Amino acid sequence: MRTIHAAPLLRLTLDDEPRPDHAVLVYGDRVEAVAPLDELTEAYPGVRVRRWAGTLGPALVHDGPLPAAPTPRERVHALFRLGAAAVLAAQLPDPALRAAAARGDVAVLDRACPPALVPAGRADLAVFGDDGSCLATVVAGRLVHRRA
Repeated sequence: MRTIHAAPLLRLTLDDEPRPDHAVLVYGDRVEAVAPLDELTEAYPGVRVRRWAGTLGPALVHDGPLPAAPTPRERVHALFRLGAAAVLAAQLPDPALRAAAARGDVAVLDRACPPALVPAGRADLAVFGDDGSCLATVVAGRLVHRRA
């Protein structure tokens, strides 16, 4: 199933200049296209469009210890609330935490690399408000966090 994620501003990388009225087409767990919203809706009529307030861009790579929480599952969800979809392997020393990360489709990386939205890349997206808070996180094409 295809979904278009759109926001007033989109960044392809964390350092990218924001692009107005652009969107990301996601198919399964992959980015299929990045283009102006009107081009995507014209090319894919009837596709679901999720419109977000804020700035849409790549989800973050969390390079420190996972946030404290009562259970491994809640620690992983705390990552999603920060806008992260990847973590460094060194930060998952506990087997229960590694298993929770795997169940949540968190990307486990050997080293930090700058996140980017690229066609055929994994669909890890985050939406941030003007105050820097995470409004929504999509991990491998699946919405895992949305601020109420």
